[in-house]
Amino acid sequence: MKDLAFAARPLLADFLSTLVFVVLMLLHVDVRFAIAAAVVAGAGQVVFLKLRHRPVAALQWLSLGLVLVSGAASLLTHDPRFVMAKPSVVYLLVAWAMLQRGWMLRYTPPAARDHVADLMIGFGYAWAGLMALSAAANLLVATLFAAHWTAFIAIFPLGSKIGLFIVQFAVVRTIARRRIIAARAPLATDLAEA
Repeated sequence: MKDLAFAARPLLADFLSTLVFVVLMLLHVDVRFAIAAAVVAGAGQVVFLKLRHRPVAALQWLSLGLVLVSGAASLLTHDPRFVMAKPSVVYLLVAWAMLQRGWMLRYTPPAARDHVADLMIGFGYAWAGLMALSAAANLLVATLFAAHWTAFIAIFPLGSKIGLFIVQFAVVRTIARRRIIAARAPLATDLAEA
């Protein structure tokens, strides 16, 4: 469970401002308040990290920027079609950011990093693909099935991400254990022969 918390903590931190915005919008909070709360959460997080002399990850900057831009656009246009299409833009931008090779390595516990770097790189691309798929699905539902968009946005994005997270966690953990055991086997044989 400790490894799961290690992997989830940076992911939640990367998307804090976006998560605040989405949760408040799903709770039907006034859009101006949701925007302000998300901006305060994102800016507060950046200030906190800067004061502690910690790096601000690219996805944290991206999340804050998206809340600023999409929030301003929502307020200026007052167009519900923009609000429904906005997640597609967000997903595509995040997918593009996730195409950076090895971006997932920071989510890997240091003890396992040498054993699963190839898997984490592959899953990084899988996450980019899922985000692109989410963008296409959102746009399709928003334009062709607008009456069902609220249910879709409440279920599919989070459900698909949780599903991929669980699959990735199980696969990486299983393969890491096998590789660690395989790496130790020659050492045990050498010690037994000595």
